[in-house]
Amino acid sequence: MRFSIVQNARALLTRRSASQWRSTAHRSLSNAAAVANEQPSADLDRLERHRNIGISAHIDSGKTTLTERILFYTGRIGAIHEVKGKDGVGAKMDSMELEREKGITIASAATHTTWDGNTINIIDTPGHVDFTIEVERALRVLDGAILVLCGVSGVQSQSLTVDRQMKRYGVPRVTFINKLDRSGANPWKIIDQVQAKLGLRAAAVHIPIGLEDDLSGVIDIIHEEALYYDGPNGESVRKEPVPAEYQELLAEKRKLLIETLADVDEIIGDMFLMESPISTQDIHDAIRRATLEKSFSPVLMGSALKNTGVQTLLDGIVQYLPNPSERRNLALVQVMKEGSEDEVEEKQVTLASDSSESLVSLAFKLEESRYGQLTYVRIYQGTLKKGDYLINTRTRKKVKVPRLVRMHSNDMEEISESQAGDICAMFGLECASGDTFVSAEKPVSMSMESLFVPDAVMSLAVEPKKKSTSSANFTKALNRFCREDPTFRVHMDPESKQTIISGMGELHLQIYVERMLREYKVDLEVGAPRVNYRETITNRSNFNYTHKKQSGGAGQFAALQGYLEATKDGVSVEFKNALIGNNVPPGFLPAIEKGFREALAEGALTGHPVQGIRMVIEDGKTHPVDSNELAFRMASIQGFRQAFNNARPIVLEPVMRVDVEAPTEYQGTLIGGLSRRKGVIVNSTSTGEYGAIESEVPLGQMFGYSTELRSMTQGKGEYTMEYLQHRKLSDPSELIEVYREKKAAGRK
Repeated sequence: MRFSIVQNARALLTRRSASQWRSTAHRSLSNAAAVANEQPSADLDRLERHRNIGISAHIDSGKTTLTERILFYTGRIGAIHEVKGKDGVGAKMDSMELEREKGITIASAATHTTWDGNTINIIDTPGHVDFTIEVERALRVLDGAILVLCGVSGVQSQSLTVDRQMKRYGVPRVTFINKLDRSGANPWKIIDQVQAKLGLRAAAVHIPIGLEDDLSGVIDIIHEEALYYDGPNGESVRKEPVPAEYQELLAEKRKLLIETLADVDEIIGDMFLMESPISTQDIHDAIRRATLEKSFSPVLMGSALKNTGVQTLLDGIVQYLPNPSERRNLALVQVMKEGSEDEVEEKQVTLASDSSESLVSLAFKLEESRYGQLTYVRIYQGTLKKGDYLINTRTRKKVKVPRLVRMHSNDMEEISESQAGDICAMFGLECASGDTFVSAEKPVSMSMESLFVPDAVMSLAVEPKKKSTSSANFTKALNRFCREDPTFRVHMDPESKQTIISGMGELHLQIYVERMLREYKVDLEVGAPRVNYRETITNRSNFNYTHKKQSGGAGQFAALQGYLEATKDGVSVEFKNALIGNNVPPGFLPAIEKGFREALAEGALTGHPVQGIRMVIEDGKTHPVDSNELAFRMASIQGFRQAFNNARPIVLEPVMRVDVEAPTEYQGTLIGGLSRRKGVIVNSTSTGEYGAIESEVPLGQMFGYSTELRSMTQGKGEYTMEYLQHRKLSDPSELIEVYREKKAAGRK
């Protein structure tokens, strides 16, 4: 008996019996939202039959194929089409021509469907790490998620990233092990990986009947019955007794499921200790409670391509994932500080998933369409109606909703209103991704929590080949892509006067270059990829700088004393006021900090931005006439540069986590290729015919790797690359020399 079960259960035994626990659990599941929010029963009934879910996974785990089956079995589409458009049509959720050509999801797509009387909003997200912002903003607004894992490859690098994103936004998930028809499939190994690599308690609720080519159905562990999927597309589910050869395995896995639940759920732990009978409903309730608490994930199994296990996954979505009223959604409200008449502070408030309350909604994704800007909106509270007037709490502007639609990939359905808990889209509103909209009738100064946006790691210099005819479309395309994708950045190099686009990787930028040609008819000249290096310091260094400028009349004077030091995490930048007395008036501190942050933009070694540094101001001097904000800003910049050069500065390069999958016969060649690119091999495994290599490689060494990989593996290998961290560049001499030559040329 597990110690945790016994310890928890003994405390509970003195207070409640098992029967009391069961009745309490039943009441809490059905009435929790009503008690918390005191909502009208009609609104509560609607919410209880509503799910907002996302499908997330590592690249090539079968997300889009799974979504296609879900839409088919729920009657949303009339025929199944395959990824890459092999049949000339392509999967419904990959509506972009580039997606169908490359066989990958580039932009997340939303749809809605119904299953067993329940409305389900689904967002299919990309698997490639270059488009990770699509996963971030989808999980930001969803209530639950499906983590899809390949039955052969299991937990991969992007699986870890998706897991971190789900934990960041507190999203409960069910796990679906897909591709059990593939050679080398082993679901039990994958469950072990989920527990070891993701740190998540998980247990199977299905057992596959056969594996690889022999996959014919699944066994429902909870109901103890075999399920077979008949018909041309597996649309008919047939229930049969469990085959004799699986009886022993069923008993073992059912016992393991109950024991795992007993570890994470007090109620089932109590019943388990007292050896009370545990019904199928008790198990379902325990799974739901533990899933909503994010302490457990039920593992369902099947093969989307072979039309196996998808209908039971739909049942699991409805049974185990939360409805909108069961998620705690927070917003920030500006209120007057207690005891003050003019000071404002922000406080967190909990929103009620109630359609009768004042409207609060979040714009989480933007798209440009032939009708104008399409804004995807999650409604957290209240009701949004066509023709309503809204307030954008960021800009304070009043706007009208001219059109309201429900999305089905790239198809639209006109609707008149959308209620709390729903996801819809609006036309004709100019806004940014992450803006909060509230009702103009009852406006409140409120904003939803911000979205995590990772830094760009790669840049390209681009310009139109035909400047005279393409410049307008070029500017229009860049503005659109920046609005739609927060990880896509554009700036003008002040020295070369080139337009620089930055993003999450080589593929990310290639896609945007290709989209400019296809959608805006702008053919670009693309310069060599540039790596986003950084600079930092390794020692503490003092500065004592006096800025003087006299040109007749009032001049400039400011003196600053302090030091620079590295921050603990090596990434963040901090400004600290350690002044004692009034040698530097407090009114100049904002100008000093502004100068410090300006100086961070260009390091002394290579001209790249500076990170991982803290500036501390200890003392200074002023002049009664000549001291002003400009003088202190200049003193801050020059003091920073003085100390930076004496603090043993170093150059940092972005290091990527690179995962390569290919047939095992090429594993030695691939390891050698990564080593030549200064890569460090972290792990190497093989499963049947395929092997996987985990490595860490400097980004500057990864250019052209996709071509090399195809050549080395005869087109059978694939890789994913994800930013890991910036590390010290061993030999920055070439970068330093290039920067010196550039500065010298600028002075001539």
